[in-house]
Amino acid sequence: MGTALIYLMIVAAVAAVFFGLAAVVFGRGEELAPLPPGATPTRLPAGELDGEDVRELRFQQALRGYRMDEVDWVLDRLADELDRAGVERDGLLARVAELEAELAGSGLRAEGDR
Repeated sequence: MGTALIYLMIVAAVAAVFFGLAAVVFGRGEELAPLPPGATPTRLPAGELDGEDVRELRFQQALRGYRMDEVDWVLDRLADELDRAGVERDGLLARVAELEAELAGSGLRAEGDR
């Protein structure tokens, strides 16, 4: 009987040490304060976006998936970037066509046309 009691006391002491160690390592179970309404942990750079920015993007998960307002915000931002890139591309294509017309009008041939 005495040996069983000693084993029980040792097991209780070891459990108390593990509990204390876990409490120190993991904290007291406090939760972070909730984000204010309208705030989001989703981050995008202020300047131009590139593919790596989109690949690193993470959305906060809600009860039934992702928060739609965050996803809508990012999609709007990406759409704006693509629109700006499209305008720049259209401007470049117009300039290329203009230069090709000048080249054709001058009688010279482009390197690839030989």
